[in-house]
Order: sequence, then C-alpha cells, then structure tokens
Amino acid sequence: MSAEVTVSREAQLASRENRHHKRPAWFWPVVVVGSLLVVATVRVLTGANDINSSGALAAALALAMPLALAGLGGLWSERAGVVNIGLEGMMILGTWGAAFFTYYYGPWVGILGAAAMGMVGGAIHAVATVVFGVDHIVSGVAMNLLGAGAGAYLAARTFSGLPNGGPTQSPPLAQLPFLSVPGVGDPLLALEQSHTWLVADLAGILRALTTNVNVLTLIAVALLVITWWVLWRTPFGLRVRACGEAPQAAETLGVNVLRLKFLSVLVSGGLAGLAGGFLVLVASNIYRDGQTGGRGYIGLAAMIFGNWRPGGLAAGALLFGYTDAIQLRGGGDVIRAYLLPIGLLLVVWGIWQLVRWRQGKGIAGLVQVIVGALALTWFAVIDAVPSEFTGMTPYLATLLVLAFASQRLRMPAADGNVYRKGEAS
Repeated sequence: MSAEVTVSREAQLASRENRHHKRPAWFWPVVVVGSLLVVATVRVLTGANDINSSGALAAALALAMPLALAGLGGLWSERAGVVNIGLEGMMILGTWGAAFFTYYYGPWVGILGAAAMGMVGGAIHAVATVVFGVDHIVSGVAMNLLGAGAGAYLAARTFSGLPNGGPTQSPPLAQLPFLSVPGVGDPLLALEQSHTWLVADLAGILRALTTNVNVLTLIAVALLVITWWVLWRTPFGLRVRACGEAPQAAETLGVNVLRLKFLSVLVSGGLAGLAGGFLVLVASNIYRDGQTGGRGYIGLAAMIFGNWRPGGLAAGALLFGYTDAIQLRGGGDVIRAYLLPIGLLLVVWGIWQLVRWRQGKGIAGLVQVIVGALALTWFAVIDAVPSEFTGMTPYLATLLVLAFASQRLRMPAADGNVYRKGEAS
C-alpha cells in the first residue's frame, strides 16, 4: 500500500471522529467568563460567600483529581475500544499499592506502587477482553469484585501487627509535598475577604490554584495535557483511536490492533491505580478499607460527560468534585444560591421553546418553565437547603448532568466490541 493511500485512510479515520466536535475558538472562553460573571453576581445577591471561596475551590480541586485520573484511565481504554467499568477495582488495588510502598520506601515510590498495582488490574482486564474475548462488562464487574477482595486480603496480610495499623487500615503515612507561590497567599486572601464583586471571586480562584497545591495534583494535570497531546496530536494516538473507531480498517493499514488495545488497557489501569493512590497520599494520608467509595464509577461518569475527551472529562471531574466539596462543607446556603440562576435559566429557555411550539418544542418548553418556576419558588421560601438533600447533591448532579448531556454524546464506534485478529481479511 502506498504512503499516499495510507495517509489518506488515516485522515479519513481521524475526520470520522472529529467532524462532530468542531466549535468556534471563542466558545470555551465565553463559557468560562460568562460562568464566572454569573457566579459572582449570584454570590453578591444571595450572600453565599462560600460559593467560590478559596477553601471551597481547593477542596473541590482535591476531590476532583481522583475522579479525573480514574476517568482518564477509562478514556485510554475506551478510545482503544475496550470498555472499562473495572476502574473501581483498579483504584482499590492502587490504594493498597500506594500505602504499602509508601510505608516501606516513601511517598514517591508509593506513587509508582499505586500505578503498578493498577496496571496489574489492567493486565487482568486486558487478558480477559483483548486476548480471550470475554465480554467487557462481565470482565469489568469481575475486576471490581477481584480488586475489592484482593485489596482487603493484602491489607490484612501486610498491615496487621504494624504500629497503628490493622486489617482494615495502614499506619499513618509520609505525605507528598504541598507547593505554594511565594508572597501571593495573604494578599489574595485579603482581596477575597473584601467580598467585592468579581474581584473577590478572581482572588479566591487564584488563591486556590497557587496556595497549598499538592505535587500529585500537578502531576495529574500534566497527565491530562499529555493524554490530549498523545492521543490527538501524534500518529500513535491516531492509531489508538482508530482501534476504537474502526479496528478492521486500522488492521488493513498495518496497525497491530491487539497490541495497542492491550497497551491502552494497561495505561488505563495505571491511571486508575494512581487515582487510588491520590486518595491515600493526598486526601487522607492513610489507607482504609472501602476508601474509594465508588469514585471509580463517578470517574467513568465524568469521562462520559466529557464525551470521551480530556477537556470535557476535566470539566466533569471538577463539577462532581465541587458538588462533593460543597456538601462536605455543609453548604446548604450555597446550593440554595444556585437555585436562582438555574430557575431563571430554565424559565427563559422554556419560554424560548414555547415560542417555537410549531417545531415540536412546546411540551419540553412548558416542562422547563414549570421546573424553573418551582426552583425559584423554593429559593424564595427557604434560607438553606436541608442537610438531607445536601448529602445527595454529588450523586444527583451526576445523574442530571448525564441526563442532559446524553443527546450530544458520541462514544467510539467500536467501543465494547470483541475484536479478533484477521477480521479485516
């Protein structure tokens, strides 16, 4: 096959996926600036100053990173065409690996231990799905059960009898360093506490990003950028994505589909293990049984929300991390504050849909107006959302976001299909 034909067919594979994702260059900057202006206005109108305080945003960032890493692991696997719902089990293996290697060799080796144990889980999933052709969902469920059982067994065998350790927890562990930009924390805090419209909001965001940021958070952000560059800007990444879009076509171009699928699932497991390591090394500084708390599934939801792309994945992880941070900080007043813009948006959008009644949009518009009016009424009659509702906010946000985003989602065309070498012939 000539080089010109190969390049042409690779270009067709790339355009098949990317033609649905064209947006103007100004779209995301406008969204970010507009959201900031809305939140700043809502904060001033409602007095909910914790809505974007540096403390809330720092907590949201810390809670978002395990979700982002787990979702990034899912992205690598599914872009190669292998569904990975076993992220939770791989995260559990990563929590034990981080604790064990940190206790004996230090936190930097603990990072490698977490990734290595996650890769063990990834290897098991890859052997089952890529080599033996086991259904991806069945293998993923088995991986979650295996990860939970193996983590509990290994913890009982290795941490029992250690000082302050036991069968369900490790001893306290050495912590990775936190970094700050010198000389900016106090001035930004003073600006934030002035509660000036927009000025205080920008100060809170900058302080959260420049004060007491863990080094593993910076590593996670770097991994997001590296993943985007590798998968969307290199020939290797194009071949990986071709395995998830059209593996038979990729095979005709000389791509070793099975090898790339196997490698991608290994990377997926390593990233999921690193997500579990984040919980041990940053979030709590100790291993505990059941520490992941279903975050592997939420990371998978963040990946789906992000349309199998790193930027959208990061946004979804931050959203879910933010809602979790707000409920942990008892932010009933913050959740109440959000009822105002959500209610107004639903009413305005619903009225616009009613205007387009003849195009079949009327019923949906009427429902949106009613829901928006109920949200505004709830905002007017309460001072804070009850704690019972606050605790379920992260899970409710996950369901609502996936429900509203489902219309624009496009998974890789061959994701979840069992592939056998030689099918293209």
